[in-house]
Amino acid sequence: MTRVAVFVRILDVNDNAPQFAVFYDTFVCENARPGQLIQTISAVDKDDPLGGQKFFFSLAAVNPNFTVQDNEDNTARILTRKNGFNRHEISTYLLPVVISDNDYPIQSSTGTLTIRVCACDNQGNMQSCSAEALLLPAGLSTGALIAILLCIIILLVIVVLFAALKRQRKKEPLILSKEDIRDNIVSYNDEGGGEEDTQAFDIGTLRNPAAIEEKKLRRDIIPETLFIPRRTPTAPDNADVRDFINERLKEHDLDPTAPPYDSLATYAYEGNDSIAESLSSLESGTTDGDQNYDYLREWGPRFNKLAEMYGGGESDKDT
Repeated sequence: MTRVAVFVRILDVNDNAPQFAVFYDTFVCENARPGQLIQTISAVDKDDPLGGQKFFFSLAAVNPNFTVQDNEDNTARILTRKNGFNRHEISTYLLPVVISDNDYPIQSSTGTLTIRVCACDNQGNMQSCSAEALLLPAGLSTGALIAILLCIIILLVIVVLFAALKRQRKKEPLILSKEDIRDNIVSYNDEGGGEEDTQAFDIGTLRNPAAIEEKKLRRDIIPETLFIPRRTPTAPDNADVRDFINERLKEHDLDPTAPPYDSLATYAYEGNDSIAESLSSLESGTTDGDQNYDYLREWGPRFNKLAEMYGGGESDKDT
């Protein structure tokens, strides 16, 4: 048995089409002039022919906006064909470019360039490629606009709540007019014990009417907190008050219309020169029917109700 070394030569067949070497992010300025260079492209091929690689670039169809110029060194330039672009009308252009090689059989492929229309400065540097960017104020981002809108909404909610609370606090006054004060009834739910309630009066007031009363606990209700009251010196005896009480007591004892049973009457000292004089019924032995209440009409509108109640008694009896 013998062994022989066999050498096999593998020939390369052109079975791959050339394609773009890299992905191109191409843009054109809005103020571009005709013939301005916007991109340089190149291609690669997986085949390795003996004579080396040679590529040709061309457009798949005539384009009114751009053109391809082959540099004959496996590169090509993309040039503009018109003056100026408007990104509000068209923001993106698609440019099909045909790339072919020179081997047999000839292989070719079509690559598409995506060209964006952008705003540029005078040196051709890109500033913005978004059509919505012109709608926003300079230096103000979308987040800032959202924050401003939220602040406005919060302020409106605070104003509405403040107005609602202010409206609820408004209440109608208890007395709308001083003229109609007699028509308003204010209930305090507090009733005294009448003449028999001797705990609600202080004899010191009768003895010294000019004295200023200090704040003290009521005697007709049980206080919430108990404390030792401060003793005040006894007011000096007042001769006028003593004579007044003795005179009233004597008149009461000699009054034939006084009740036959023992009773205690308490009088408050009003002083002299009263316009209404005395309103006590103990001074007169006459009945209500013998009284003349026409003078109540001269006291003003606050006593009209009493004048109607007592002044019309004689006319009612006549009828």
